[in-house]
Amino acid sequence: MTMSRIHDGHALRRTDLSLLAVFDVIYRERNLTRAAQLLALSQSAVSHSLARLRVRMDDPLFVRKGRGVVPTPRAEQLAPGVQNALARLEEALRPGVAFDPARDLRRVTLAMPDELEPMVLPALARALRETAPQALLASVRLDRAALRTDLAAGRIDLCIDVARPTEADVVHEPWRQHRLCVVSSKARRLSMASYMAADHVAVSSRRTGPTMEEFLLGRLGLQRRVALRCQNYEAACRVVAETEMLLTMPREHAQLLRPALGFRILSLPMELPPIDLHLYWHRQGQDLPVQRWLRERLQGDVTRM
Repeated sequence: MTMSRIHDGHALRRTDLSLLAVFDVIYRERNLTRAAQLLALSQSAVSHSLARLRVRMDDPLFVRKGRGVVPTPRAEQLAPGVQNALARLEEALRPGVAFDPARDLRRVTLAMPDELEPMVLPALARALRETAPQALLASVRLDRAALRTDLAAGRIDLCIDVARPTEADVVHEPWRQHRLCVVSSKARRLSMASYMAADHVAVSSRRTGPTMEEFLLGRLGLQRRVALRCQNYEAACRVVAETEMLLTMPREHAQLLRPALGFRILSLPMELPPIDLHLYWHRQGQDLPVQRWLRERLQGDVTRM
């Protein structure tokens, strides 16, 4: 056992688990009176529990705003892990009872690149409204360096990202493929020469470094001229719709944006492989009913949008 695991175990034994339940209800309700009613406690008992937790965490956790309270940044950081831990504890204490998302699902947190949100969130939000209307769906920025620890700690349930090597305890499987197209302000037949002679828009959340499209082109010995680099595809498409520049992007995303922006979708003048997207989760949670339900939902209904 590592020293960090020993330290975590000592920290858990010093924390009254009932305090975490109080924290969770206050976080969700943003009101101490409603929290007390849901917990079947007096308001003074809830306030006393919160005071103990504030001392334990060395943070106020919630501050008054109007007739309620709002979480501090520290509380926002704690909430996903607390909710995940409580959900797992409830499952462990309820053997033989089938998982019911309407009863058991409280929060779903996914990490993904920004550009995937339009293709993932509408269908998943609709599915949650139909089967678990009380659940909060959160899409958070992907931090690849912290992916393993975020999954292990329950700060995120699943990640969607391009295929890449992972640690042994991070499990992944193919989710879908993105085929690339070219976005242009006008209809035209692109040749290799006209594509390479054009100015291009590149999309990346990183400040520097090649995009996935540039990496794929580089494998063919091709290097295009990037005249503009921006952070999201909607902005890039708006620029392309009003200029002569070209944008290479996933066709599925382009089809979502085209009705509002009026650009043309063209075929690439060369063969580029599709971009493989995978689902990622931590091995220790893969058999939890919540995890299985979420993976099945993403692999099923959400992919048939």
